[in-house]
Amino acid sequence: MDKILRIDMGAEGGPEVKETSLGEYEGLGGRAMTSAIVSKEVPPLCHPLGEENKLVIAPGLLSGTTAAMSGRISIGCKSPLTGGIKEANSGGQPSQMLARLGYAAIVLEGKPKGDTLYKIFIDKDGVKISEANDLRMLGNYDLVEKIKGEHGEKVSCISIGPAGEMKLSAASIACTDMEMRPTRHAGRGGVGAVMGSKGVKVIVIDDSGMKMRSPKDPEKFKAAVKEWVDGLTKNPTTGKGLPAYGTNVLTNVINEAGAYPTRNFSAGRFEGASDISGETQAELETSRGGMATHGCHSGCIIKCSGIFVDKDGNYVTKQPEYETVWSHGGNCGINDLDAIAQLDRLDDDYGLDTIEMGATIGVAMEAGLAQFGDAGAAIDLVKEVGKGTPLGRILGNGAAVTGRVFGVERVPVVKGQAMPAYDPRGIMGIGVTYATSTMGADHTSGYAVATNIMKVGGDVDPLKPEGQVELSRNLQIATAAIDSTGMCLFVAFAIMDQPETNQALIDMINAFHGWSWTGDDFGKLGMSVLKNERDFNARAGFTAEHDRLPAFFKKEPLPPHDITFQVKDEELDQVFNF
Repeated sequence: MDKILRIDMGAEGGPEVKETSLGEYEGLGGRAMTSAIVSKEVPPLCHPLGEENKLVIAPGLLSGTTAAMSGRISIGCKSPLTGGIKEANSGGQPSQMLARLGYAAIVLEGKPKGDTLYKIFIDKDGVKISEANDLRMLGNYDLVEKIKGEHGEKVSCISIGPAGEMKLSAASIACTDMEMRPTRHAGRGGVGAVMGSKGVKVIVIDDSGMKMRSPKDPEKFKAAVKEWVDGLTKNPTTGKGLPAYGTNVLTNVINEAGAYPTRNFSAGRFEGASDISGETQAELETSRGGMATHGCHSGCIIKCSGIFVDKDGNYVTKQPEYETVWSHGGNCGINDLDAIAQLDRLDDDYGLDTIEMGATIGVAMEAGLAQFGDAGAAIDLVKEVGKGTPLGRILGNGAAVTGRVFGVERVPVVKGQAMPAYDPRGIMGIGVTYATSTMGADHTSGYAVATNIMKVGGDVDPLKPEGQVELSRNLQIATAAIDSTGMCLFVAFAIMDQPETNQALIDMINAFHGWSWTGDDFGKLGMSVLKNERDFNARAGFTAEHDRLPAFFKKEPLPPHDITFQVKDEELDQVFNF
């Protein structure tokens, strides 16, 4: 990956394509690349939907190689949801294909003068941009079918649905999976709205004729890959739990721990959890002829995804992930997997973040727009978003906006972004991450649940404030580095408990790039990413006061533990004291 593709969507006479060398971005990938470009090139006070914002799409340092689990892609910009920097991460095929085509990043710049929609086609011969107004307001599924009819089934797509075209702050960017379904999403922060503001409906990627990227030291790389695969395979979480039951294996675990946010974060246990658990879901999928184990990108060996079909065996959606099952399930008092799968399908088709939308519907239910537990009403509310009605546009701009419009006090957001599926009163380490993450409330920024609940990488009591700041700090550093490699974040379960697997990751990076990194160098990469992100946010107007949870977490005790969030503000301010 030795070049950056820059496309000025606002150039005179139409979009203008330019290829540049990596320059000062040499040696960066994934989140390190997106955050470096955004931090350096985007004015922090610009309007997120204006011409000065940039959308950066970057495969990881190991994407496009034979390294297992290396197919994640980072998409960065100034977020219309938070007003700060954003990196949203997705699986699917685009990362591997872009890397094999030699692109370390695509940068969408400027803004079209009119309302023309465009399709960008990238292959080994270069880039073609064409008007695509015939794709206007298509859902991602219909869009991909049209692309398949035109370009065949060996390409991949990065696309937006109607939500992105409407520039809604909960809009996601879809990436197609190995079956060319638009099921993998860079979901968080409204990145889809930024792509919509650039006038880009879809980027089609064809890597035909391209080979895997070649390592500098093939033999060492091959040996490190083998050690890496062995480590992931033998780990109980990455080798057994996730393949068998998917991410939704956590429903019973978190519910039992009393940290499963129920009915808009009013309780920590949901009485219907077993009905929507990973075990129940896998059994249902298998009995209907679906799949409980499936990879989202080539090279995936954990295979935590699946295929959800209806009672007649017809495809509905990919296996809804834990956060999706929670957000549209327990958070809304819904214990119906078929309804949750339908909501997941709608979110993917319209191009919406499932976490943000589930949290938003929970707030709407709190406001009285529907009753908790009413699955039909929840489906109707998401359909309002797809139609672009006034109510739909309110909901499609997320939980914070919905809470303000309808006068709700209990709104679970940080920096404007909705919290995922762990209550910070029951898992205080994740509360520290929610409060201090550069991205707004985001479990993947520093997944303290691993240590607080699953006892991976140590044991820090989830119900006590002691040790949570250090735990979150270390995980945020490590996560920023992992996000830069193109690796799926789930590899962290293995590298946190198995030193030899952690070393295998560093050995792969060194053998591929001809570097001589140590574990400390990997940590320095993570720190540099966070430094860029923190610097951008500070210049955008963020202060320590933004690194806080909503007040109700300190005031309302959470059943069943009947405790509040107890990490003090002055402790939160120490997270980034590296």
